[in-house]
Amino acid sequence: MKRLILMSAIAAAATAVQAQDNTTTAPQNTEITAKNAWLKVGLNAGLPVGDASAISILTIGADIRGQFMSTRHFGLGLATGYNHYFGDDPVPDFGAIPLALMLRYYPKAQGIFVGADIGYSFFTNVPGLTGGFTVKPQVGYHNYDWNFFAFYNHIFTASPADDVQSVGITAAYNVRFNRNRK
Repeated sequence: MKRLILMSAIAAAATAVQAQDNTTTAPQNTEITAKNAWLKVGLNAGLPVGDASAISILTIGADIRGQFMSTRHFGLGLATGYNHYFGDDPVPDFGAIPLALMLRYYPKAQGIFVGADIGYSFFTNVPGLTGGFTVKPQVGYHNYDWNFFAFYNHIFTASPADDVQSVGITAAYNVRFNRNRK
């Protein structure tokens, strides 16, 4: 199952890159400006699934993402934040702090997008576990100011029985460094 999820995430990222053609993409721009880079600040809520549903009843969190649009349709960046898992008695609450590469494919300037975060999540308040490899595929809607998306988050640990999985939704606001529109 882990291999299937990992291969799906890699295939989605590769497809997003391959789907671009030279007639619809902007020239490569390595200079970071207010027109091609911004922060995304958001809140998320989710439900633990799989084995995690036996130890947690709900997760809420905050997302912070720095995004750079390498072409008109493909964005990459760094994602972090904090996800708080409310423990199910007698398991105490615990947290996860992701540090991940963010990959996004935007077919149009406004509309549907697909993406994935791939990285590592650090656990808080989990004796014996420090964290694990994270894959978080997403599908959502975006416009100039907002991103709304559904996600599946899987944190792979050394012991598959300790993996943490959740599904949820996120609403994020694009914080621009310069409010002048294109």
